[in-house]
Amino acid sequence: MWGIDHLNQPVVVVGPRSEHAPLAKVRMSDERDPFLASSLQHLQDNIRRAGPAATAGYTLIGAILLFGGGGALIDRWQSVSPWGLIIGLLIGLVVGFYEVARVVWKP
Repeated sequence: MWGIDHLNQPVVVVGPRSEHAPLAKVRMSDERDPFLASSLQHLQDNIRRAGPAATAGYTLIGAILLFGGGGALIDRWQSVSPWGLIIGLLIGLVVGFYEVARVVWKP
């Protein structure tokens, strides 16, 4: 991660700009503003810890859509409607919840 020394660097705007447009000014934290620095650090830590749970949630949604869509395609191909869709959705639920459980009960 970046140290506190990188937070006080000036912002450089590259490219054309109107003569009357102000330059971008960004206030970054420094030693005189420990609240902002610690808040940003806690936010970064929370996002890092939430990564596996977010991945499991996306896997649940993706598995349901993937297997449900595959079941719907089998329905159209074999004319066995709605059994392919139902079986595909059930398999998607099982696979998705398996991934969620694997993240929740991780040793």
